[in-house]
Amino acid sequence: MSDATTRPNAAAAGRFTFPGTSISVNRMGYGAMQLAGPHVFGEPRDPEEARAVLQEARRLGIDHIDTSDFYGPHVTNRLIREALHPYDADLAIVTKVGAYRDETGGWILQRDADFLRRSVEDNLRNLGLDRMAVVNLRMGAPEDDVAAPMEAMRRMQQEGLLKHIGISTVDERQLAIAREIAPIVCVQNHYNLVHRTDDAMIDALAADGIAYVPYFPLGGFTLLQTDRLTAVAASIGETSQAVALAWLLQRSPNILVIPGTSRRAHLHANVAAASLQLSAEHVRQLDGLLDAG
Repeated sequence: MSDATTRPNAAAAGRFTFPGTSISVNRMGYGAMQLAGPHVFGEPRDPEEARAVLQEARRLGIDHIDTSDFYGPHVTNRLIREALHPYDADLAIVTKVGAYRDETGGWILQRDADFLRRSVEDNLRNLGLDRMAVVNLRMGAPEDDVAAPMEAMRRMQQEGLLKHIGISTVDERQLAIAREIAPIVCVQNHYNLVHRTDDAMIDALAADGIAYVPYFPLGGFTLLQTDRLTAVAASIGETSQAVALAWLLQRSPNILVIPGTSRRAHLHANVAAASLQLSAEHVRQLDGLLDAG
């Protein structure tokens, strides 16, 4: 386990440059979702700690922050602005549009052109930016039409509201359609040790130099899989979370991880995973978790 006196460094896992851009980031990033209140709704329990987490993330070398104005809603973006504005030139803030929260905290998908424009404008206003570096279009299901919202994203890119376009929660068919309309610099999908539907997609994106950003790094594990992961982690003196993150970083050089937390101690533990190198035997054991399901 990492020495508590050793400051973890997000740069330890190397860097990645988004294709066709000047945006280069450390592969260990930070997801801001958990800065909002319970169930990603409302204000945080400890706003001061939330701002401190963001500031500490920067001190640890994190230069890629993933957020959305529907976290809270509006809460995480406001906290990012309070903690980090004016932003350093090297900081890449990536947001997501295509949904909103209703008054009860429900997640409602919406992707018409007017709504997407309002969403981007809300992100810009709440973050205090003139233009977003990257905006991910959040899709929902494989049968959903991706062409119309992508055309809207392309128009906003041409108008200068956003520099680059990413896409989230898509299958290979939707991704292909999206790429015909505009260059895609990153894909954000559900992927982890036991949820590997996107294996072929990751490899294809890596060949094209496109980033893949997995969410739910510990989501969907069975009890048996969790026990086996815990056993592997214990054998090398690390936490299950750190091992799962390290596996993702070693899975492919185009994978960027964005673990989230609302506590500085947990942030340090996550960033320490950037320095963790798994042996071939440990990777073999972890790969076998898929069969344990």
